[in-house]
Amino acid sequence: MIIFENQTNIIINNDVLIFLEKIKNSICKNDVELIIVDNNKIKELNKTYLNKDYATDVLSFPLNYKDIKLDSSEMILGSIVISIDKAIEIQDKFKHPLKYELAILFTHALLHLLGYDHETDNGEHRQKESLILKKFGIKNSLIDRSLI
Repeated sequence: MIIFENQTNIIINNDVLIFLEKIKNSICKNDVELIIVDNNKIKELNKTYLNKDYATDVLSFPLNYKDIKLDSSEMILGSIVISIDKAIEIQDKFKHPLKYELAILFTHALLHLLGYDHETDNGEHRQKESLILKKFGIKNSLIDRSLI
């Protein structure tokens, strides 16, 4: 399940959440928190937690379960925070629906929560992200378009 919180006044339609839930379920069964914020809030989070003083498109915050004994399918993986301002800006640039942009950002961050890291791996994150998104009719992954 996606635990959803919208901290903006931009309406996120239920069909978008259903689409993201389908993507999540194709990757894992764990619950994940999804928070939609504006550029000011994501900039604040980026500065506080990553010491980067700028607004970004998406952040992921894995939960640490080292001391808890749970079946791995019961664990909440963590939180994904998406800037709706950045998502709208990027979807305009790539001329695709906001639903697709949110799916791209969500998928990228969800893979981070599952341990993928495009900055240190040998392309596994990029390959997995592209494969998942293509399955849902989305052409450009976040990593792929950063290479353009």
